[in-house]
Amino acid sequence: MAAAAAELQGKYQKLAQEYSKLRAQNQVLKKGVVDEQANSASLKEQLKMKDQSLRKLQQEMDSLTFRNQQLAKRVELLQDELALSEARGKKNKKSVESSSQLSQEQKSVFNEDLQKKIEENERLHILFFEADEQHKRLEAELRSRLEVLETDAAQHQAVVDSLTKKYTETIEKLQNDKAKLEIKSQTLEREAKDCRLRTEECQQQLKNLQAALGSRLEESLCIINEKVPFNDTNELKCRGSPGVRSAQPLHGFGTSMGSTRYNALNVPLHNRRNQLKLRDLAGQALAFVQELVTALLNFHTYTEQKVQIFPIDSATDTISPLNQKFSQYLHENASYVRPLEEGMLHLFKSITEDTVTVLETTVKLKAFSEHLASYLGFLRKILPYQLKSLEEECESSLCTAALRARNMELHRDMKRLTAVFEKLHTYVSLLALPSTRPEGLLRTNYNFVFTNIAASLHGFHDILKDISKHYSQKATLEQDVPTATQKLITTNDCILSSVAALTNGAGKMASFFSNNLDHFTTSLSYGPKGGAEFISPLSAECMLQYKKKAAAYMKSLKKPCADSVPYEEALANRRVLLSSTESREGLAQQVQQSLEKIAKLEQEKEHWMLEAQLAKIKLEKENQKLKNSLSGHLTDTIQEHSVLPNVAEQKKETTEKSLREPIKSTSLIGMLTVTTDNEKAPDVESREDLIKTHYMARIAELTSHLQLADSKSVHFHAECRALAKRLSLAEKSKESLTEELKLASQNITRLQDELMTTKRSYEDQLSMMSDHLCSMNETLTKQREEIDTLKMASRGNSKKNKNR
Repeated sequence: MAAAAAELQGKYQKLAQEYSKLRAQNQVLKKGVVDEQANSASLKEQLKMKDQSLRKLQQEMDSLTFRNQQLAKRVELLQDELALSEARGKKNKKSVESSSQLSQEQKSVFNEDLQKKIEENERLHILFFEADEQHKRLEAELRSRLEVLETDAAQHQAVVDSLTKKYTETIEKLQNDKAKLEIKSQTLEREAKDCRLRTEECQQQLKNLQAALGSRLEESLCIINEKVPFNDTNELKCRGSPGVRSAQPLHGFGTSMGSTRYNALNVPLHNRRNQLKLRDLAGQALAFVQELVTALLNFHTYTEQKVQIFPIDSATDTISPLNQKFSQYLHENASYVRPLEEGMLHLFKSITEDTVTVLETTVKLKAFSEHLASYLGFLRKILPYQLKSLEEECESSLCTAALRARNMELHRDMKRLTAVFEKLHTYVSLLALPSTRPEGLLRTNYNFVFTNIAASLHGFHDILKDISKHYSQKATLEQDVPTATQKLITTNDCILSSVAALTNGAGKMASFFSNNLDHFTTSLSYGPKGGAEFISPLSAECMLQYKKKAAAYMKSLKKPCADSVPYEEALANRRVLLSSTESREGLAQQVQQSLEKIAKLEQEKEHWMLEAQLAKIKLEKENQKLKNSLSGHLTDTIQEHSVLPNVAEQKKETTEKSLREPIKSTSLIGMLTVTTDNEKAPDVESREDLIKTHYMARIAELTSHLQLADSKSVHFHAECRALAKRLSLAEKSKESLTEELKLASQNITRLQDELMTTKRSYEDQLSMMSDHLCSMNETLTKQREEIDTLKMASRGNSKKNKNR
């Protein structure tokens, strides 16, 4: 349930993160909408100004048309006056001459006015044409702006649709996850119940084992106290009396010779717990070494990529020969790093439960030391190139003062790293000496070597922390370089992640070694009985062979165990036992009911035994009466036939014995003893046997049915109790899950409400934009109509002017 709740909480956190991202996107969209509204407001202002200019032009046009109409009327009047003057000229030529002079003056005035009107009309045509062109440009700009706004609205709608789709998908995913978590919680409940049953069984077994081991311990202590323990080492001979000889040892268990060199062949006491602890520690060390190997591989590989792209990219230019050689050596890192993992794996496999793990027997530690020496040689080989590469980078024109300082710090850190590996190799090679040359490292110095290894590991961790710190600063500075590419940034991130993994692995290894330092010192330094240490690796190997022989001998002394249940059948019975619904209380109740039934049956048995004794007494009385009556009849017959030979007498004696012997028959009432005639006895016996078998079969059948019914009832009762418990647990889990479901539904409804609000806000903004666009379209249509009317009016005026 806790894991399911944690997983559900993780889902909610992811959803909250997505919601925060969407809120940020919503803020950006709101800002865009506000900008568009400001643009639309500016366009409105421009449109108002254009409307005002159009109105002014329309007013000027109206005034011009009115002026043209006045001029047209005046021209008509002048023409009429001219006609009248011509008619009068016929009557009076004199007056004509005088009037002609006047008319010429008037014509000149009219021509000047007409010329002015034509120029003014031409100017108005030019203004009208410019206003028309400006209106067309404005209309094109507004149309393009409208298209842009329509595309923005479509994009916003697409974003809203994608967000709604995404929210629906997340809701469906959460529902599916919820269903899966419910199923998982049910399975976990079942597993928890099974685990509880198993723990009860294990506790019971543990109690039984503790009781059995306690009894065996008491017996062993009694035997040890009563008898002298077998001790065949040199110490027994030295401490014992001169006349007492030690017992002859078993092969492989030791020797009674006076040299401690032979005592080194004694098999030490087997400490299974110690071996299991060492194997567990070796497994943890293997995991840490594997983690370090992976981090080292990544670090060397990404360093090779970094050399190829900075300060000169090999894709665009040729890198220096120094960096080429450095890159070539770095490319060979796997052949030096991988053997470390393999050596540690072989060392882990060599530590088993049956062996005696000390430094003299860990031969595989020598191979690991050799692999570490190979990797140290690799580090020494690449160290000069790495330092020269950093110096060459400092001399580059792209390198700033801060970056140069970071490079020099890394320059010092790489030297320290190689020195730490040299220390580690020195101490590991010292630990490997007892398996090849025991005189190279005394047991008194074990603690000193292990302490120095722990200190070296802590120093390794500190150096890696400094490298991580300096490299992160270097990567930050390299990002600000003008020629920094995305490939360089990615490579720096990869190097930082590998260095972080190295730092974590080194810290785990250092803390692991420091915490188990005392155990390493004590467990890897014990030796055989009677000897201070193993003399040589050959003696350790012989000791292991003797240990195997001794184990085989002790195994042969054990009696073969009785036939056990087959493995498959045991697994099936175990599954049945685990899947059964009977609880401990149900079984206890069933045992109690069985005891009560046994007590009742015992009472009934005593009652029927008393009844059988009474019936037996009555039968004895009846048999005595029959016997007395038959004895008188037999005496008479014997007196009459006394003259018969001895053979007849023997026959009579045998018949008398047979008659005197009672015939036993079993019936429903008990054991009956009768004496009958020889002819009637078989019929009576057969009839009683038939009755007996019939009733006994009937009784057996009824008892079997009764037992079956009792067992079924007990089984059903136990199942009902177990189901009731499961029901109560299920109700509790249901309540907790309903609470979680309520919380999840509340979160979902809250998210849906927020989604609806955002959607509504987007819809409102889009509707406002659409209304604004509609209003702009209406104003544009009105302007077009006004322009069309102006065009028609100007055309009419131009036609009139032409006619004039």
